[in-house]
Amino acid sequence: MKSTKRKEKKSKLALIHQYYLYTGFYSFLGKSLKKALPPILIFIVALFLFNEFVYNINDGLHLVTTTYATTHILAIFFVSETFLGLIPPEIFIAWSKKTNDPIVNLALLASLSYVGGVASYFIGKSILKMEKVKLYFETKMSKYLKNTSKWGGFLIAVGALLPIPFSITCLAGGMIKYPLRGVLLFGALRFVRFAVYGAAIFKMVG
Repeated sequence: MKSTKRKEKKSKLALIHQYYLYTGFYSFLGKSLKKALPPILIFIVALFLFNEFVYNINDGLHLVTTTYATTHILAIFFVSETFLGLIPPEIFIAWSKKTNDPIVNLALLASLSYVGGVASYFIGKSILKMEKVKLYFETKMSKYLKNTSKWGGFLIAVGALLPIPFSITCLAGGMIKYPLRGVLLFGALRFVRFAVYGAAIFKMVG
């Protein structure tokens, strides 16, 4: 009985693997990572050089934390995470390390990023009611809409974990009327990403 269940699970996994292979998901993932990784590496190198030869980043982060209210910074982050992820979240993670409550603020950042993705989903659904805006986004985001239609929740999970725009995948999910339950479930992996990135960046920032 157990062997039969194992075979069924293996066959399901094999079918899923074949589907993602034939529909080009692995190829898309590889190309997306190739595009995303160089800018991240350049950003890290530039940050290191800037810190070494121009201005101490720790001093800069300290200045930000003492000059601007935490609520203002969190509000800017939420807007960024809702509208296409305009500012790299790594900057805000580094900022959270210099606050009085690093873990609390990191958790707030993860929560706001998650809620921002859900907000993007509802924005995507609202876009469908505005013909001109809908046409614009369908043209600009045709690739994401097509891919989300094919891969659904798995693409949202990848967007939550990897350096692929999370808000854009959620926006596309709303535009194709992907079930909200799937967005809430797969999008929760956003917390995993912030935990991993937080652990790494906290070690880098003194």
